[in-house]
Parts: sequence; C-alpha cells; structure tokens
Amino acid sequence: MAFSLEEPKMPARSLTARAARKLRRLSAERLGRRMVPIETSVPIISFTFDDAPVTAFTAGGTILKQFGARATYFVCLGLLGQETEAGTIASAADLARALEDGHELGCHTFDHLDAWYTSSAKFMASVARNREELCRILPQANFKSFAYPKSGAKLSIKSALGNIFVCCRGGGQEANEGGADLNLLKACFLDRRTGTDGEFIRALVDRNAARRGWLIFATHDVCANPSRYGCTPGFLEEVARCAHRSGALLLPIGAACARLLPVN
Repeated sequence: MAFSLEEPKMPARSLTARAARKLRRLSAERLGRRMVPIETSVPIISFTFDDAPVTAFTAGGTILKQFGARATYFVCLGLLGQETEAGTIASAADLARALEDGHELGCHTFDHLDAWYTSSAKFMASVARNREELCRILPQANFKSFAYPKSGAKLSIKSALGNIFVCCRGGGQEANEGGADLNLLKACFLDRRTGTDGEFIRALVDRNAARRGWLIFATHDVCANPSRYGCTPGFLEEVARCAHRSGALLLPIGAACARLLPVN
C-alpha cells in the first residue's frame, strides 16, 4: 500500500475539537517567533518540493532550469525509493544529482511525521535521524532548512526546530512581506487540494514584486496526472514563467535566507 500523505483526522468533529484545532494553529503562528525584516531591493521567489518524488526532479527540476531557478527539496530519507500517493520517492543518487545541479536539500523528518499527532520527543528524534542519515549517504550535504509535514507546526516543536535550522517552512497561501518568521515561513502550495489557479498566482507574484517580499511556492509531484498534492508540468511552467517575468531573484530557501539575514 502506498505511503499516505493524508493529515490524520480528529477523533471527533465536535465544536470543541474544531476549537482546539484552531487554537493549536493560532498558537503556532503567533508564538515562538523568530522575526527578521525583509529588506531587499529585489523581490525573491523560492520553489520547494516536499517528500522529493522522482517527478519533482525529472519534470520539476527541468522546468525550473529553463528559467535559471534552483529548488529546495524537503526529504524524508526513510521514504527513499518507496511508493507514495505522490509517486515513487527519489533515490540517494537522485539527491546527489540534484546537489550537483545546484539545488538544496531540506529536512522533512525521517518518517514523515505529523507534529500535531506526534510527541515532541519522537518528532525531534526523527529530525535527528534524518540528519544522521544524510551525513551517512551524502556527507558533503547538510540540512539548513526544514518543512513541516502534513498538519503543520506545533508550538513546542516549532521552538525546538528554531534552534537547529536556519529557517522552517509552513503554508498559508501567501508571501512573506515586511518581515518573516524564520520558524514558520509562509508558502503557497501549488496543488489540487488548494485549487490554486493562474489568476491567483499572477496576483500573488505581482503583489510580491510590488512589496519586494519573499514568496515561496511548494508542491510535491509534477506529472500529467498528479496526485492531489502535486501539479502538472504545464502549471508549474506557467508559475515559473510568471515568477521570472516579475524580475524576482529565483533562489532556493537557504540561499534566500543567506541574502536576507544580517552578516554577523
């Protein structure tokens, strides 16, 4: 059976359960922040792929290369080679080639864990295992960034991750403007779940250009018949072309952080 990317369901869909879910999300968004100003004369756009399915490299990477862009691939090394709802996950050789092509690798836990339904100790152990496995299979690489799988951030885990990674990416379907929480960067998902279309993307890219912000795009697989977590090659190419035409710097997550963070 394919590995599931689905968010676990709450035991009960009562008003109390929904209120608890909302409170958990708000606390993660508003507390435990590590804010930095976004001060750049040129807007920035980053492309990211979660779980690193093979098509994110073969199709996604090829499309981005046309526009001079490099991506950040958030990997769960415990899933390498497995079949998931987003397709076959990349191999160690695929990751090595991505590094050679100038892409970045980010951490996504070793086991694709959901912070909302995992103890902090177990979650952080999976993060540590992912880093150890990267050192074993690709000793020349390191994880500078992190992306939260499934439901997103939990406050206790968000704070702990902030002590390990330069930045951590979430969702939210908006850009980082004026300032950014490095422990929970906003991102726009390009997938069938969100129903994001070209009109929305153009407006978001234009706004990012006008406000000189940092816009992060995220998806999973890239193929003609994508999972509900992915997108088609045509749509990704449309987004990449729009990003390129906006005059934004097209940088991976780590490179964007390096540009924005003050030099000590």
